[in-house]
Amino acid sequence: MVNTKMLMAEFMLKLTVMNRSYRLLYILPLTNPVSLKLRYNSYFWTRFMILFVRQNPLWGAANTPLVRWLPAEYEDGEREPKGWNRGRLHNGFQLPSPWEVSKKILRSSVKRPDDVYSHMLVDWGQYIDHDITFTLQSKGSAEVDCFNTCQNVHPCFPIETGDAITGAQGCMPFHRSRPACIVNFGSSIRQALQLQQINAITSFIDASLVYGNTPRRAGFLRDLSGLNGKLAVNDQFRDPKGRPYLPFVASLPSACNQNPHGERVDCFNAGDTRCNEDLPLIVLHTVWLREHNRIAEALKRINGHWNSETIYQETRKIIGALHQIITMRDYVPKIIGQEAFEHYIGPYGGYDPTTDPSAANVFATAAFRFGHATISPILSRLNESFQKHEHFPHLRLDDTFFSPWRIVKQGGIEPTLRGSIGTAASAVSANMLMTEELTERLLLLNVSQHMDLASLNLQRGRDHALPGYNDWRSFCGLKRIKTLDGFKEVVRDNRVAEKIAQLYKHLDNIDVWLGGLVENMLPGSRTGPLFACLIGKQMKALRDGDRFWWEAEGIFSQQQKAELIKGSLSRIICDNSDIREVPPDSFRFGNYPYDYISCDQMPSIHLEAWREEKSQDLEQCGTPRKIKNGDFILSSAYGKLVALYSCYHGFKLKGAAAIVCEGCRWSDPPPQCKVTQIVQALKQSCFRST
Repeated sequence: MVNTKMLMAEFMLKLTVMNRSYRLLYILPLTNPVSLKLRYNSYFWTRFMILFVRQNPLWGAANTPLVRWLPAEYEDGEREPKGWNRGRLHNGFQLPSPWEVSKKILRSSVKRPDDVYSHMLVDWGQYIDHDITFTLQSKGSAEVDCFNTCQNVHPCFPIETGDAITGAQGCMPFHRSRPACIVNFGSSIRQALQLQQINAITSFIDASLVYGNTPRRAGFLRDLSGLNGKLAVNDQFRDPKGRPYLPFVASLPSACNQNPHGERVDCFNAGDTRCNEDLPLIVLHTVWLREHNRIAEALKRINGHWNSETIYQETRKIIGALHQIITMRDYVPKIIGQEAFEHYIGPYGGYDPTTDPSAANVFATAAFRFGHATISPILSRLNESFQKHEHFPHLRLDDTFFSPWRIVKQGGIEPTLRGSIGTAASAVSANMLMTEELTERLLLLNVSQHMDLASLNLQRGRDHALPGYNDWRSFCGLKRIKTLDGFKEVVRDNRVAEKIAQLYKHLDNIDVWLGGLVENMLPGSRTGPLFACLIGKQMKALRDGDRFWWEAEGIFSQQQKAELIKGSLSRIICDNSDIREVPPDSFRFGNYPYDYISCDQMPSIHLEAWREEKSQDLEQCGTPRKIKNGDFILSSAYGKLVALYSCYHGFKLKGAAAIVCEGCRWSDPPPQCKVTQIVQALKQSCFRST
């Protein structure tokens, strides 16, 4: 293993070259962004090509580092997380074990219901988080097995326990997050050499969890058997009404749980590999699969001349827009409160190329994990009258993990879907934070023992070297907590504040996830001031830094925008399930039937706004040929049909970047995409340094 300091000269030598080259590799000929036609491949494929921000092509891209809003605090300055050296003092005291914090502060055998919001608010939070962040774990090696050691040796960072959950071993296995292999441009030398963590997916709210983050995965999820632009569906099972399920994963048999007395049902496949984690996730993925195919079918009827690719891409644009609308209009204001929404996010002012839309480390690792405290210990399954289902009873939470067979063999998606919209979320309370189903019976795929999600969250924050709670309060312009009395002013329960102070010994040592979780909630919100700030800042960056945000100029016509704004999760549930009565807002908890309305009363999107006359130029020249490791968009900005080619990240264009439709043919052959020496050199350096 080579120490990172030995690579300093090599990295410093590359900084200037790489900073220039990354900006040049992906720049297309200038076009008028207002008149750019964002159909035929543009919306979907440019997200693969890292073209959101032309001057900063890595912003928001998949497999790039989570950004730091505050510098990392590693114990050795570079890679050793907080708590790595067990005798190390922080502000004069050792940090408490995450397991001890979980046991004494976070675990609760009782949860009270939220009197305002349904469990769908919780389920959507988990779902949309999978569209924004995915932190990969490091793999073990032949020399180090993280499941059989209690020693801190990379990549293992076990959690000390000493209770019945982990048995005689006395620790809970923990794999550190996979390190990023990209130099942090514009930072100091020390920060450039610090370990950073990867976000494996695009940070944009772009429905990538429906379609995938790579061309290969996207192609695998498509129905290529016909010219319909649809997504592939399960060829073995359908629901009782003939509606499709998600396809199975390619590698069979899969690791998902099975009904010991029934037919085998493997793991489902979707754009995000975490889709089988629990039943509500499977349900939402299924709903959006069906919605894509429903819209694709309608667009084909309206525009019979559209080919399969056009139908697929335009449908994907619509689905992405609906994800953005539901999240920003219906979800976020409920989480951080309307006042915080107006303060941190505000009205949309257009695309801002200076805004970095990358996911922040503190958002992914702490702030957006607030939702873990709102999960109910019981998953409700309801019948057509929104009462306890007579055939499919409620389930304990740990019985819902990685169990797609319960969807296929136990009534389809409807019982679980009714439970999500017809059952209250768990209220957030400082003395009733996390259900024991998550702290004592959490199941992970391919992990034999039960895990503790609260301990894992705290350890993950330390693994990522997140600064403490007080530092983040300062970052948000909030007053630092200096005394126990001051802490009691911002925490909902004085006894909890006292317990935390006793455990951590120094208020600057408090982990940011815990501190943010116990704060008094803002009016009309489900978070305190700190998490409202961090979530608000992240959501504003995701919106304003996204060149393809649904409201941005040139993405949709005014008529199409007027239709999209009618979209809602309740309408989508109506269109893709057997549920005929819904709450107007699926995130609000109401009593059936008084607070429900018929699906006939829910506004619908009229897809006639997408009717388009056939392009004579495209008919004469034909669709441009695709290229390996790249793709194209079509533009008519100069009065002629032009195909603009670009390469995926790590490849350089060789040949004509733009070809023109002239005289019934394209002016030049398509270019090629060759791997860049810069990226190849960086990969080699990264490999040696880890």
